[in-house]
Amino acid sequence: MPKSKKSFNIAVIGAGAIGVDHIRSFQQHPAANVIALAEVSKTRGQEAADSYKIPSLVTDYHELLQRPDIDVVSIALPNFLHATVGIEALRAGKHLMVDKPMATNARDAAKLIAAAQKYRRRLMVGQNMRFSPEVQTARHLINQGKLGDVYHAKTCWSRRSGIPRIGSWFTQKQFAGGGCTYDIGVHALDRALFLMGEFEAAAVSGQTYSQLGPLGRGDGNWGKGEIDKKAKFDVDDLSVALIKLKSGRTVLLEASWAAHIPQHEVFTSQIFGTDAGVTLNPLRLTRPSRSGYITEEITPTTPLVNENRMVHFIDVLLGKAEPYVKPAESLAVQKILDAIYQSAKTGREVRLR
Repeated sequence: MPKSKKSFNIAVIGAGAIGVDHIRSFQQHPAANVIALAEVSKTRGQEAADSYKIPSLVTDYHELLQRPDIDVVSIALPNFLHATVGIEALRAGKHLMVDKPMATNARDAAKLIAAAQKYRRRLMVGQNMRFSPEVQTARHLINQGKLGDVYHAKTCWSRRSGIPRIGSWFTQKQFAGGGCTYDIGVHALDRALFLMGEFEAAAVSGQTYSQLGPLGRGDGNWGKGEIDKKAKFDVDDLSVALIKLKSGRTVLLEASWAAHIPQHEVFTSQIFGTDAGVTLNPLRLTRPSRSGYITEEITPTTPLVNENRMVHFIDVLLGKAEPYVKPAESLAVQKILDAIYQSAKTGREVRLR
């Protein structure tokens, strides 16, 4: 790695809802200076630059990659651009933060990792859900052996009506690569695998559905991008998968943007062990006792890792923390996502090497 620095200049590419979150999150670290923003929409870009006092605004991100004073590039773009722009940034000598999914296929995700290694720059995928105090506490309980031998997990992020605006890039396969599985299913999957401490899958069986979105149902309000009312809704709005890990343990995944469920939203993970089980959110521990079963709500402890993924990334660059999201883990998650779609397409279980 290059010689350590005391502060880092950051350029954010994309000023939609995700980009604004990147800007706000980086600005929470005293050693992070968001000095530049790239956004193709002049109106959206100017609004963000004014709101967050960013001195430099361009419409072509290549201008930022050429600047020697920029140390970090943070990508907040449609999924299909993650790998292409990310590799360019790494080649330009910038450290890279990219939000999930890492790419739209494992081949491109592996190219990102190879570029980070070649140009000796840090790469991290912003899997922010694993940073929460609840998840960090649950991981600590599991590592302490409170659950005994962990053997299965159920994990879900389901919405009754939460499509990120029908007609946006999220609902077009050419830009998003996939639907709810890529958008929110990846969070539920990553959280479960992180808690289990295992990411490599041996086999995946999956099924995807596109039932309500094409009918114009289940629309939500996330995002700031343009709406194309003529665009075809050609991504999934619900998916399920059974993942068999290499150890023989299993994960049952469910995700939906739109589904007729009682609650507006369900985001939960259950981890099953031989001595006890953990459920979140809220964080609860269920275990047998002499008088029957006991379920106790656990108060999350002060997190060991800063729950702001961008603050953590700067801490990593400063040498104050080890990466909480490792590129190899994100690549393994991408392989599982690929396998879910392949299994849904072929109707067969997908074996991973």
